[in-house]
Amino acid sequence: MSDLPPDAFVPEYTKPDAPGVHMGFDNTVAVYHVVMPEDTFEQAAQALVGLVRQAQDQFPDWPRVLYLDVAGHEGDAAGFDPDFYEFQQDFLFSAVAPFVQALETPVTGGLVNPQPQRNDVPDRLKIGGDTRPHAGQVIGDH
Repeated sequence: MSDLPPDAFVPEYTKPDAPGVHMGFDNTVAVYHVVMPEDTFEQAAQALVGLVRQAQDQFPDWPRVLYLDVAGHEGDAAGFDPDFYEFQQDFLFSAVAPFVQALETPVTGGLVNPQPQRNDVPDRLKIGGDTRPHAGQVIGDH
C-alpha cells in the first residue's frame, strides 16, 4: 500500500470516537472496530468484514477508511500475541485492504491503498483450516 498514483484519493484521517460505521466530514466512510481481549481471530475477522459490508450497504461505493484497535492480546510481536500480529500484518492486507481506500492499525500505522477500492465486499469470510501437507502425508502419485 504505497507508490500512489499522482491522482490517488487520499482521505483525511479522523478516527471516530466510537466503533461502527460513520460518515466523515470529507465524504469518506469511517469503519472503526475494536478487537476485544476475549475475541478470537475468526470472531474479529468476521466482525471486521461485517462492518465493511455494512458500510458498503449503507453508503454504496463511497470511499472507506478502516480504523482498527486491539485491546488485550499482548505479546512479543510488536506488542501483540502471534494471532493478532498476523491479523494486523497479513490478514488485513490479503482479505480487507482491497475493500478500503486506507487503513490504520496499531502495528502498521496509517496506510493508503494504491489500487482502486473494490466494492464487491463479501457477506462473510470462509476461514478454512491449514491446507499445508501434514508431516508424513504423501502428495501426488500413489
